Amino acid sequence: MPSDVTKGVAPTSKPKFWNDPDKRAMLFQVLMVLTVLGFFAYIISNALFNLEKRGITTGFAFLNQSSGFEILLSLLPYDATYSFGRTFLVGLLNTLLVSFLGVILATTLGFIMGIARLSKNWLINKVATAYIEIFRNIPLLLQILFWYVAVLQPLPLPRASIEIGGAFLNNRGLYLPWPILESGFSVVFIALAIAISAVIFLLRWNHKRQDTTGQRFPVIWTSLALLIGLPLLAYLLAGSPMSWDQPALKGFNFRGGATVIPELMALLIALSVYTGTFIAEIVRSGILAVSHGQSEAASALGLSRTKTLQLIVIPQAMRVIIPPLTSQYLNLIKNSSLATAIGYPDLVSVFMGTTLNQTGQAIEIIFMTMAVYLTINLLVSMLMNLYNRRMSLVER
Repeated sequence: MPSDVTKGVAPTSKPKFWNDPDKRAMLFQVLMVLTVLGFFAYIISNALFNLEKRGITTGFAFLNQSSGFEILLSLLPYDATYSFGRTFLVGLLNTLLVSFLGVILATTLGFIMGIARLSKNWLINKVATAYIEIFRNIPLLLQILFWYVAVLQPLPLPRASIEIGGAFLNNRGLYLPWPILESGFSVVFIALAIAISAVIFLLRWNHKRQDTTGQRFPVIWTSLALLIGLPLLAYLLAGSPMSWDQPALKGFNFRGGATVIPELMALLIALSVYTGTFIAEIVRSGILAVSHGQSEAASALGLSRTKTLQLIVIPQAMRVIIPPLTSQYLNLIKNSSLATAIGYPDLVSVFMGTTLNQTGQAIEIIFMTMAVYLTINLLVSMLMNLYNRRMSLVER
């Protein structure tokens, strides 16, 4: 066969660097990375220069210094003699506390209101609609201030506390009886661990049984009986190794028991109610995404509306619900930083607020605070992605 030269066709030449799209794209990417690195290098060097000019030392040695201030709520032993490092841990645990409780309450409230929004009962439907439309359209900060200033602060003084079954509610918080575990209570923990293991085994067995025979075992009531009955039986056989620390009015305030400060209650209520509205709409949209033919087929088979929702609609809707639900969890955790508006001692308030003012280590403290929120949200996102992958449809 004749070559390109003998045929009079010029040989194909390689494109120039600028005309090669792959090389041009690589050049732009390298330039972008260098620009970003140069920008951050300039910011860091400028910050270090200004700090040195003002005589401010850098580093994390301040974490070992005594804090010199008290914290209203602490899940760890703490007083003014502890270090700023302990202050960081106290603020972190307080943030995790309100975030964890908020996620649970917001999810529960959101699922209930999302299902209620689709109810054929006129009253239930309108109440759910009113809840969603009202609380979704009011800024979260205003809701936090409303619950704290307008609801909790006007409560009576400690001497005129509202008693609710051994608990006392006043403008300084909610005082609850607190259990004191005595020797021998470890048997109850062992029984609880056995009950949890039995429930996990029961759930797996019931799933396989349903796939094989189509029959279901009353796993919910059986699980509740195991989780409550077995530890209760162990508790009674061990001689009831537990007593109660009852709150009592001494002087101008209550002593003993557990105290839920009003700042925690206001923040928790506001976060749960606000985020619950978005979760309710996510749940409603997820249920509506399931084909109506599924419900009609279940009705034709004689399943009740409750069973249809529990066994057919919700499992399919979860595949639509989980991704946006993850975003709401992340938003709730980040919104918890608004706690500083009412004085709840979360990480932003006690560490990025009081600690920063006393030490002046702005860069280190802000970096640590940002790193904490980033780490928490990445972990939550990872766990939700794993759950979403497990709930996704598996093609055969």
